[in-house]
Amino acid sequence: MKKILVYLEPQKDGLKRSSYELITAAKALSEKSQAALFGCAVEANENQLNSAAAYGLTDVINIKHNLFEKYSSTAYSSAINQLIDSEGADLIIFAANSAGIELAPRIAARNACGYVSDCVGLDYDGELIIRKPVYAGKAHIKVKINTARKVLSLRPNVFTASKSEASISIRGFSPNITEADLKVVTTSQIKNEGKLDVLEAEIIVSGGRGIKGPENYNLIENLAKALGAAVGASRAVVDAGWRPHAEQVGQTGKTVSPSLYVACGISGAIQHLAGMASSKTILAINKDKDAPIFKVADYGIVGDIFEVLPRLTEKISHSLNR
Repeated sequence: MKKILVYLEPQKDGLKRSSYELITAAKALSEKSQAALFGCAVEANENQLNSAAAYGLTDVINIKHNLFEKYSSTAYSSAINQLIDSEGADLIIFAANSAGIELAPRIAARNACGYVSDCVGLDYDGELIIRKPVYAGKAHIKVKINTARKVLSLRPNVFTASKSEASISIRGFSPNITEADLKVVTTSQIKNEGKLDVLEAEIIVSGGRGIKGPENYNLIENLAKALGAAVGASRAVVDAGWRPHAEQVGQTGKTVSPSLYVACGISGAIQHLAGMASSKTILAINKDKDAPIFKVADYGIVGDIFEVLPRLTEKISHSLNR
């Protein structure tokens, strides 16, 4: 590999945590392969891009255009492709989140190159070896891409972001974008102000059918608040309309890998396990001692969540407020 490009996503005064994870993972590859590492972001400000320097990124390109007022996966991918043509890149890396899932396949298709999604391991020893989960997370496979140019998306919270101070250079890039490129445009967004995204969170507290109704979800929210965690949900809860789809964890929702996953009243169907089994630590709370969730849990509490959650929340709140 000669050049590695990472796609950076701005938020507030910095970048998403998954972007820092990408930089760390790409930096490890670039050091082994002696490849030049650079990043690109769309419509970021200087403070956001400067934050990448703390993780060792030295070269960032800010893609700007007056038609980027609203997010468009077709226009964004066109702009990134033009940047790749201009700068060159053998490996392009995205986070396996909503943006990466949209953009990465478009970049791979346009460049007629190999694409591996949801990667959980990368190694380089003369050639790039990729590890990813299969069969709903029951096994991992090692993959090699034979095309010269490669596209990857990395599962968030798997690659630990490591700080490594550097001096950063920020350059601008103006792509040739027209109205014809705006084939798909986000016209409105569901605001999730003040709430952590389960893809970015280090701790997630999720509720399942055992919560019995939306009126009881305050038990999940209270524990999440005490832990500084994001709120998640099983498919059954989302299908019942108790929680928004943005919180769904599982095969048809989001695949997460937090440091701590607390499953409350979740039986552990294979579809749900596929979305959270790679969590570093799993705590399951369920009154059914034979629930499948206990087979993957590191810690388990057999008990009624309506009794356990308030006491657990109280204990944690008391401990943290000492």
